[in-house]
Amino acid sequence: MPYPLSATKLQDYHRCPKSYYFKYERGLKTKAFFVSPALGKALHAALAKIYWDWHYLDPLPKMTWINQCWESVSSLLSSELQASGAEILNTYYCQFIAPLISLRKPLAVEGKIQATLNLCNVDFKITGRYDRLDWLEDGLELIDYKSTKTMPAFDPDEIDLQIGLYYLALEQKYHQSLKQMSLLYVQLGEEIVFEATPEHKQQVEATIGELAVQLRTDSEWQPNPGKQCTKCTYTRYCPAVTDPPDPLPDRAKEQSHLQLSLELD
Repeated sequence: MPYPLSATKLQDYHRCPKSYYFKYERGLKTKAFFVSPALGKALHAALAKIYWDWHYLDPLPKMTWINQCWESVSSLLSSELQASGAEILNTYYCQFIAPLISLRKPLAVEGKIQATLNLCNVDFKITGRYDRLDWLEDGLELIDYKSTKTMPAFDPDEIDLQIGLYYLALEQKYHQSLKQMSLLYVQLGEEIVFEATPEHKQQVEATIGELAVQLRTDSEWQPNPGKQCTKCTYTRYCPAVTDPPDPLPDRAKEQSHLQLSLELD
């Protein structure tokens, strides 16, 4: 059975191998809190229809097409969320569609990608999802819709790892290089664009290779003390923070030895 590894998990490993070990290898899960995903899912579905189902016989769709797509996916939402979604898509239309000369049909929407990679004699399977994939003149642009109301601070290294994973997968599937990854914050009407280069691919290969060695040899998962320790829920077990550290609880699972698989978020 493959060892599942997501982009989030790879970023967690880069942040602190010891925390990764506690969370994923020994199964000590943390509590997570999420807002209702209903509005976000509906917005993603509407944007997929807007780009994929448009007939492209005219240069640009009118706002009536945007409203039609929204109405087709939002019927199960409350009236408040329906109104909120319509307002968000109106902002999106004015910001990202209306200024264009013409709307170009994407290569794909809500798609999956898959690739393989062998490092340190370990076979990796890379799979992932994206919201939209566009052709550029010299390569590909991967678009990820974000429905959050705030824009987080980005860790450059973690963004680079995410870009590198997509670069690997898209290069194998489409034989084209990823040129940029764009994050579209639909509730804010803002776009953040990150350039993608072969160096991102090299960086992610190096990080995956390091993780592969850890998993194959059961070597020491070294902690990486830093500001992230203040938010870490595993400090009581970590020798870098607690001396002596507490033993792991009985609920901790035995470390497994599996083939590796990669997944993108």
